[in-house]
Amino acid sequence: MKVESWEIETVDYHTAGEPFRIVPAPPFMVPGATVLERRENAMTGDADKLRQLLVNEPRGHADMYGGFIVPPNDPGAHFGVLFWHKDGFSTACGHGTIALGAWAVRSGLIRTANDGVTDVVIDVPSGRVTARVVKIGGLIEKVTFRNVPSYVVARGIEVKTADFGRLRVDVLWGGALYAALPAREAGLDVTPSNLHRLINAGRQVKAALADHPAAHHPSDTRLDGIYGTIFHEPVGPDSGLALTGALAQRNVTIFADGQVDRSPCGSGTAARMAALTDSGELAYGDVLDHFSIIDSHFTAEVVDHSEDGVVVEVSGRAFPVGEGKFTLEADDELGLGFVLR
Repeated sequence: MKVESWEIETVDYHTAGEPFRIVPAPPFMVPGATVLERRENAMTGDADKLRQLLVNEPRGHADMYGGFIVPPNDPGAHFGVLFWHKDGFSTACGHGTIALGAWAVRSGLIRTANDGVTDVVIDVPSGRVTARVVKIGGLIEKVTFRNVPSYVVARGIEVKTADFGRLRVDVLWGGALYAALPAREAGLDVTPSNLHRLINAGRQVKAALADHPAAHHPSDTRLDGIYGTIFHEPVGPDSGLALTGALAQRNVTIFADGQVDRSPCGSGTAARMAALTDSGELAYGDVLDHFSIIDSHFTAEVVDHSEDGVVVEVSGRAFPVGEGKFTLEADDELGLGFVLR
C-alpha cells in the first residue's frame, strides 16, 4: 500500500497520563510467526512509515506512544500488539497493556458482564501478558497488568556521564532492560521543574551502557539494549498523596531517545519490584505505591516466583480520550512529518 493514500483510524487512550494510540486494524499485515518476529519485520517498510506518520508532528508529538493490533502467537491469546514510540518499536509496554485491556472491554472486542473480572490475554514482543479488567456496575474500576517474569540483571554498575559525573546504576529486566538509580545520585529530584535535566541524565546513562554486557539479553539478542533509565526517590507520609502500600516511591522513566513517561511506567515498575524484593525492601505480597513525575499512581506487588524471576502485577486505570482518522495527502510536502526534539 502506498503511503500517499493512507487513511488510518485510531482510538486514543491515556494510562495515568501517558498516551497510547491504538490502531485496531492496520492497513497491512506485518509478516512473522510470532509478535517478536513481527517486531523485527516492522522496523522497515510500511509499518515503520505508519509509526512515523502517527507519532511525528503534526499528527503526534515527541512523547507519543501507541500500538498496532496484530494476530497473537497462537489461540491462547486474544490478540498481539506491536508497541511503538518516537524512535521505533519497543519490546514491552505496561501502560499500553493496561490501556489495551480497557479498550478490549469497552469496545466490545471481549464481551463482559457488568460486574466481574475479565482476563485479556495479549502477546507482546517480550512474551505473553495479561490485563485483568475489573468492572463494577458496568464501569471499569481498574486494570491489573500481569507481566512476564522480572529480575535483576546487575547491581551497582559504575557509569561515567559528561554532566553528572560517575553514577552507580542497577540494570533490571521487566520485559525490557532498564537502568535504575536514585534521582539524588545525579543530584536531581523527580519534579517537572527538573524535566530537561532528567532527560539529559537519562540519555547519558543509556549511552554509557550501550556497550556494557548488562545491556545484552541473556538468551535473545532481539531483546538487547537499555530501553530506559528510571530515576526514583522515596515518598513520605507528609507528601499529601494517598498511600496504601508498604512502600511508596516516585519515579520518572526516560526511554528511547529522551521520551518521558508521564505514568509510573508499567514494565519499569515491574523491573523495580524485582530490585526491591531482591534487596529486601519489599517482602512477597507487599504493595508498592508507585507515583509518576505528575503524581499519577500505580500499585504493584510480587504475586509469584518462577525460575525466570518474580511475577509482578501492576494496577492502574486507563481512559479513552478520543477517536480519529489520520490522513496523508499525496501532495503534503511534510510527508510523514517531523519531530522538534
